[in-house]
Amino acid sequence: MQHADPAALERLRQAHARLKTELARAIVGQNQVVDQLLIALLARGHCLLEGVPGLAKTLMISSLARTLDLGFNRIQFTPDLMPSDITGTDLLTIDPETGARGFRFAKGPIFTNVLLADEINRTPPKTQSALLESMVERQVTAAGQRYELPDPFFVLATQNPIEQEGTYPLPEAQLDRFMFMVRVPYPSVDEEREILRRTTGDAVQDLSKVLGAEELLAIQRAVRQVPVADEVLDYALALTRSTRVHGDAPAEFLKEWVSWGAGPRASQFLILGAKAHAAIAGREHVAFDDVRAVAHPVLRHRIVTTFAAAAEGITSDQLLDRLLDAVDPRQAKARLVGLAPSKGAQARA
Repeated sequence: MQHADPAALERLRQAHARLKTELARAIVGQNQVVDQLLIALLARGHCLLEGVPGLAKTLMISSLARTLDLGFNRIQFTPDLMPSDITGTDLLTIDPETGARGFRFAKGPIFTNVLLADEINRTPPKTQSALLESMVERQVTAAGQRYELPDPFFVLATQNPIEQEGTYPLPEAQLDRFMFMVRVPYPSVDEEREILRRTTGDAVQDLSKVLGAEELLAIQRAVRQVPVADEVLDYALALTRSTRVHGDAPAEFLKEWVSWGAGPRASQFLILGAKAHAAIAGREHVAFDDVRAVAHPVLRHRIVTTFAAAAEGITSDQLLDRLLDAVDPRQAKARLVGLAPSKGAQARA
């Protein structure tokens, strides 16, 4: 079994604490959202923030970018945005001396370290799909040529859940590229009062740079070195496979509410997210609770609910609450081979 480097994990925890301190100077509250955003960053994953307008989703991402000594670009997604506006395009060039003509690839805003895809559901699927290759393979193909993206590379996107004219919901294949979907809630009364104080004066918050590219890459490597016991791997697998109502070990209560469950990428992100969560908490191994801590942001956008669930107002988060209660970590391996009933079935027996 691999072992984590204690010194590297200590640097990770110090960097995480500094990032949270800097972000708190610009963002009021939203501690859980900030934690999940940082976990995705440290685990080398893309993150989708969903919330109604005015909840500082864009500010949160741009503030995080200001604390990183990395390249940053923002794309405002609109219905008339074209794929080449993101990836780049070939430009005709003429040599002033010889008159020879040729083409030069002009790189688009995707060639950066941190890409803010603002209101990603405001652009048609053709343009949304321009991100598919870059988010997984971290490259762009244009006119038959491949161009590597900078390392590290993150897509941090926002979307508005309110259905309005001019919105295009992300297809399942696009959603699956995001490690986390993070729901941004309304602030509490005290938090909103503090927001009013900060944003109606003339004070400007200058954020300090905390991490550069090399240090961030080293931290990401340290996260992947955190060991995971087979029992924890089985628990992550049991959670993912239990959402597949057409699979071999589904949770019985989900069959009425779920049409399609999560794929293998969900299991990968459960483990990676759990590793980052454990490292931040100061542990050199992954526990069951680390998997549970990241289950909602990893799985909520990978569960396709049925019409019956929508009609009764049943959300994927509510189903995940029941799933986490139903799957016993100690019986995960047996559950994978269909030998152990859920805790709910044991209680009925």
